[in-house]
Amino acid sequence: MTLPFRFLLVAIPVLLLALLVVWLPRLQAPADPLVEQASEAVEAPPLTPAQAALDRAISRIGGTFDGHVGIAVRDLAARRTLHFNGLEQFPQQSVSKLWVALTALDEVDAGRLDLGEMVRIRSGDLTVFHQPIRDIVRRDGSFSADYAELVERAITQSDNTANDRILRRVGGPAAVQDFLDTHGLSSIRFGTDERSKQSAIAGLEWRQDYAQGPAFFEARDEVSPAVRRSAFEAYLADPLDGAPPVAVVGALAKLHRGELLSPGSTSLVLGTLARTRSGPQRLKAGAPEDWTVRHKTGTGQFYDGEQSGYNDIGLITSPAGRTYAIAVMIARTREPTPVRMEMMQEVVRAVVRYDEALPAVAPDAG
Repeated sequence: MTLPFRFLLVAIPVLLLALLVVWLPRLQAPADPLVEQASEAVEAPPLTPAQAALDRAISRIGGTFDGHVGIAVRDLAARRTLHFNGLEQFPQQSVSKLWVALTALDEVDAGRLDLGEMVRIRSGDLTVFHQPIRDIVRRDGSFSADYAELVERAITQSDNTANDRILRRVGGPAAVQDFLDTHGLSSIRFGTDERSKQSAIAGLEWRQDYAQGPAFFEARDEVSPAVRRSAFEAYLADPLDGAPPVAVVGALAKLHRGELLSPGSTSLVLGTLARTRSGPQRLKAGAPEDWTVRHKTGTGQFYDGEQSGYNDIGLITSPAGRTYAIAVMIARTREPTPVRMEMMQEVVRAVVRYDEALPAVAPDAG
């Protein structure tokens, strides 16, 4: 046997083994919701009359809204997603805080983070826009809390400083994107921290003194209209924190099914979403009082009378226990805030009508 032939006999199995090591985890990874939606469009049975009515309602609501909107609704029991523009990338803004919280709780499940770990926040940790922690730091010079409280503040109050401090602890934007990719959610882009993201949208480079008082707004007002317009349009054309509504409701369904976190961490994050204070007139206001709403809002910057990234995503559950994942994401609009809120509420009311048209069956945990 010649030497080259013996070499091939050894090398080929080694090469095949290496390929298996690299590709087998990818083949076994959960499918992204966009892939599932494509398969569903080909393989799923025809819509039921109730689903067809909901589909028409979603298309009517999205098609008559004056702005670029994406809507997705997933019936978790039927495992069916209906959508309007739901495969496009929409800016998330603070919706992305949910992915930071999930990454932190994944670290807890892996034993790499204790939610009781204390952290002190000082002026150098402050960010921009909505950050109630800033008032405490201004008054007392610093703010101390454990990571459990920071998760609560980031989700329920949408506190940017709480979010960015958690983000730093879990390993930064790459760690959050890795969590999404690992769990079959790679079509959701996390993007970056609030300081970097909001500065880029405004045509600025972040400076820490922007965290104080009106400094960020004053600096933004000094940016030339051409630069502001260019930065604003670049963000909307290819949002660094973009996510398709179909993928977002798919992620919410995975969360509800317990596919992303341990049972304890799943219960914790769902309970936290139920205590969200921001956006009470968005999705939540469309649900009857006896429904449970667990949601997360996102709100972007204005430029020239137009707002980017006005969102609400969440899980709504009927008194009978049937759960739906909803994402309403507005990329851009000049509509007044009450009109946007009413549109979001109408999506929820359409889902409630759909639920009322269904036969009484036991709720599905999925």
